[in-house]
Amino acid sequence: MVTGWVQSLYYSLTIRAGDPRPVPGTPRWAEHRRCIQIVVVALYLLYTIYEADYDLQQAGTFYTDLGIPNNATEREIKIRFRRLAALYHPDKVAHKTPDANAYFVHLKTAADTLTDPAKRFAYDRFGPDIVNWQRCVTIRDFMARGAQALIPYYGMTAICMYGLSLFGFLEWGRYERWLVLASVLTFEAYCITRPNMPFVLEKIINPLVTALSRLVGDATSSPAASIRAPYLPFQAIALARKVSVTMFIAFSQIGPLLTADTSSGRVMVRQNAADEEVLLRQALDRLDAAVRKVDSDASRLLETEMSPFNGDEEVKKYMGAKIKEWLVQNTIRSDPMVRDALGRSFMKRRANVPAGARGTK
Repeated sequence: MVTGWVQSLYYSLTIRAGDPRPVPGTPRWAEHRRCIQIVVVALYLLYTIYEADYDLQQAGTFYTDLGIPNNATEREIKIRFRRLAALYHPDKVAHKTPDANAYFVHLKTAADTLTDPAKRFAYDRFGPDIVNWQRCVTIRDFMARGAQALIPYYGMTAICMYGLSLFGFLEWGRYERWLVLASVLTFEAYCITRPNMPFVLEKIINPLVTALSRLVGDATSSPAASIRAPYLPFQAIALARKVSVTMFIAFSQIGPLLTADTSSGRVMVRQNAADEEVLLRQALDRLDAAVRKVDSDASRLLETEMSPFNGDEEVKKYMGAKIKEWLVQNTIRSDPMVRDALGRSFMKRRANVPAGARGTK
């Protein structure tokens, strides 16, 4: 539906009024549709990545909630928490509400997590879920629990990919999908096993994202737009997983379009229901126009045949009735399909009628 709308808009902007547009089904029309669909799908997939990044930034981290940098020391964390406690402690708040109490508990949990070396190590790599992990005290305990969480995700993903490939649903990019999955798994294992911030995240990804955010802030003349917290390992892992899913969709949607043959005017892509409905309506309009033309030609031919009797309405009326009777007797009733339908109708009318009944023939 979106592709058809964009293609119509593209033609309205690039083709002058009165000039013919490419006819659906022609090679030119199919090539335009293929390129437009590639662009539409690519933009949508890029938007899903942007949306995932936006959700991560909106969710925040314990560092952003406390208002401290990711490399803050334990002393800086404690000083910051004491200042926040002086403002948001339930005894300091004028109007005590459940939200105020919950917010202070959240700040306390964040400070306790980041001042504990083992919990801070685990939080940076596995996210806020580690707060609910039981019987985890040392870094080794958190690593063992986090590694166990990787098995269901990648195991189920691999099983689903293998099953879909086995049934022929992932023909295009079959091996590339496994390469993407292995790359994401390697990246995640690299992030969670480094004793410090991963090099690729600290020296490449975060500086690049910070530079881009500053450019956006300068372009929008909004200093707040340039303030962006760098990724923590668990955020980078979540975004990498989202990117991998987006690439899987790209392999399924864009891959076949890149190799589609449009020389015959057909793109080997399943049309949307709305597009099929538009094409069906166009075909019905053309059929209706053809029927109207045939009817007009038949009317003119009948008038030509009746021209010798112009002026004698009684004769024309008589001839019209006879022509109608001849059409019914010799054309309609003699048609095999009509005769078969009448026979079935008569059989139904005689069904379940008592013997000797009349008036049903």
